[in-house]
Amino acid sequence: MALLALFSLKATWNMRMIPSGFQLFAETVVGGLYDFFSSVVGVHVKKFFPFIATLFIYILVANWVGLLPGVGTIGFFHDAEFTPMFRAATADLNMTIALAIVSILAMQYFGFKTLGLRYSGRFISFKDPITFAVGLLEIMSDLSKVLSFAFRLFGNIFAGEVLLAVIAFIMPFIVPLPFLVMELFVGIIQALVFSMLSAAFFSMAVSHEDGTDHKEARGVVSIHG
Repeated sequence: MALLALFSLKATWNMRMIPSGFQLFAETVVGGLYDFFSSVVGVHVKKFFPFIATLFIYILVANWVGLLPGVGTIGFFHDAEFTPMFRAATADLNMTIALAIVSILAMQYFGFKTLGLRYSGRFISFKDPITFAVGLLEIMSDLSKVLSFAFRLFGNIFAGEVLLAVIAFIMPFIVPLPFLVMELFVGIIQALVFSMLSAAFFSMAVSHEDGTDHKEARGVVSIHG
C-alpha cells in the first residue's frame, strides 16, 4: 500500500497536459486497463473501472512484492518453525478471502444500485418452483465464488513462493532465474484473472435482464472460469 501511495503521489504531484515521466507511465497503465476492461464489460465500464482497476493493480503489486530479495526469506525461528517477517500479501489465505468477499459484495452492490429491488429476483422468486430453485442455486453460486476466487489466487502465489524457496535452497545461483521470470508472468496472469472475472460477474449482475451484455459476460466466465 505504501508503494502504491507513493507512486500515485509522484504521478499526480505536478500534472501537465503533455505527460512525462511517472505521469506518462501512470496514464499509459490506466488507459490500457480501461481499453482492456471495456472489451469485457462494454457500456458499464465507467461504472466498474475504478474498482476493477484498483483490484488489478493492488493484486499485481502484492504478487510481485513476494519476489523481492528478503521477502519470505528473512525472519526468525520459533519451535523449530520459520516465520518470515515479510510475505507476499496474496500468499496468505486471509488476504485472498478478504479480496474475494469484497469482490462478491461489490457485485451485489452494483446489481442493486443498477436494477434496484428487481435484482433481488435473481435470488428470491416465488413465481414457480423452478425459478425458486434457480434462485437458491444463484445464492450457492455466489457463495462458491468466494472460495473459487480465494483459493485460485492463494494457491498459485503460495505455490510459486514455495517453489522459489526450494529451488533457491537446492541451487541458489543462476538456476532460480527462469523460475523468477515465470513467477512474474504468473503474477500478471493471476491479477488479470481475478479482476477480469470480477468485471464479468459485475456485468452479469447489472445486465441480469439485458441479453447482449449478459451473454458476453458469461462468455468471459466460461473461458476463464
